[in-house]
Amino acid sequence: MKFHRTFAVGLLLSTGLFAAGSNDQTFTGTVSDTMCGAHHTMMPGKPDAECVRACVKAGIDYALVVGNKVYTLKGNKSDLDKFAGQQATVTGKLSGTTIEASSVAAAKKSK
Repeated sequence: MKFHRTFAVGLLLSTGLFAAGSNDQTFTGTVSDTMCGAHHTMMPGKPDAECVRACVKAGIDYALVVGNKVYTLKGNKSDLDKFAGQQATVTGKLSGTTIEASSVAAAKKSK
């Protein structure tokens, strides 16, 4: 009886986690930081990627700039760092203005 109850609880939990994963959204924009957003003025003359990395090293969060919106990015920092200052497609859960990134990939080039 104990096995059946444990199995049932496990099944319910895994079903809930699977359903939660279906709420992911996809965003394409520039990986930046929450302090600079779209305008990197803290390090004039330096590439945006260097500014992003310097801000993140100082404790600022990664961000994704999509049009006029700046979303805070949470997730694997080494994955986010690969795309600092670049166009990327981020998949994850949106909560307010924060995206909990489950994947980050290079944005597809438009023809």
